[in-house]
Amino acid sequence: MPRIICLLLLVIVISIPSAAAVNLIPGSSGSASISQGDPVYIRGIATGHPQVGLQIWFIGHNFVKISNVQVNDDNSYKYELKKADTANLASGQYFVLIQHPMMNGQFDVTYDASSGTVNDARTGKALYKLTGSESLQSTDAATALMQAIGSQNIDDTFASVSFYVSPPTVAFNQIGDKSPGDKFTINGTTNLAAGDDLMVEIYSSSFVPTSKTQSSGFSGVSGMVKVVSGSGGMNAWSFDVDTSTFAPDEYLVKVSGVQQDVTASSRFNVLCGGSGGTCGVPLMTSTVTTVPTVTTTPVITTLSDTPVMSSTTIPATTQSAPVPVAICLGSITLVFLIRRYT
Repeated sequence: MPRIICLLLLVIVISIPSAAAVNLIPGSSGSASISQGDPVYIRGIATGHPQVGLQIWFIGHNFVKISNVQVNDDNSYKYELKKADTANLASGQYFVLIQHPMMNGQFDVTYDASSGTVNDARTGKALYKLTGSESLQSTDAATALMQAIGSQNIDDTFASVSFYVSPPTVAFNQIGDKSPGDKFTINGTTNLAAGDDLMVEIYSSSFVPTSKTQSSGFSGVSGMVKVVSGSGGMNAWSFDVDTSTFAPDEYLVKVSGVQQDVTASSRFNVLCGGSGGTCGVPLMTSTVTTVPTVTTTPVITTLSDTPVMSSTTIPATTQSAPVPVAICLGSITLVFLIRRYT
């Protein structure tokens, strides 16, 4: 009975949350997902206030870390797997086992670093190989440890929890087209820890740098949001958007981690009448140069009282052949003689 009571109290979680870290509750069901580089806190309560503290086993693929944590005066305990520890973890499943020494006040199952074996401290017998050549890996090693501590011949008890490690990821939910003046929320999922910061940037895809004296025509917004607890092993993030000042255009959305090296992007359109409503801002402004139409106005001139129609447009003419000089001189002489004798 005392063993059962201690086991139950061992897995009670402290309600104080920790920002920007994954909190694991030994004895809880399900597995959490964390990103490489996120710290992990193991929290709980252990009755009996064991003088030797609690022994914490972290077991994963090619990874073993065994530590000791002391129990506080209020029977609470907390252990942190630091950012530097998780940053280099390979992707995969990891197991955490919290070992309580129980009534005899000593750990009956121990690890010998020199041989890489897990031993029965009462008899000195090696139970199985945890590290080194021919050692058990990951799930098999964790299962063997649970069986050893859970043996009816061992006074100790334990609680366990598992988690998955993967590279940092950020994903978008579908955004869709919008109209100027729409108010909506962009959201998505991530495996970053609750409390981590994300920078969200939204800007027009047609934005280009300009000189100081020119108008940039920039439309967009940016801001910081925090990751919140989600479901299904993933956390969530969201960012509220008001397009009242957005010109119709295609908009790019970039989300990047502040503590973590992770980036994702998406896009959406702000269209006139895209989701109802009107739009008084043109999608694209251009300058059109027009050439005025020339109207031909007739001009009337008088020569020898004979009206002649002419215009500002003069048609091309064909040059006439020249008149021979001899003919011209002959014509002049003939006119002179006729006038003389008449």
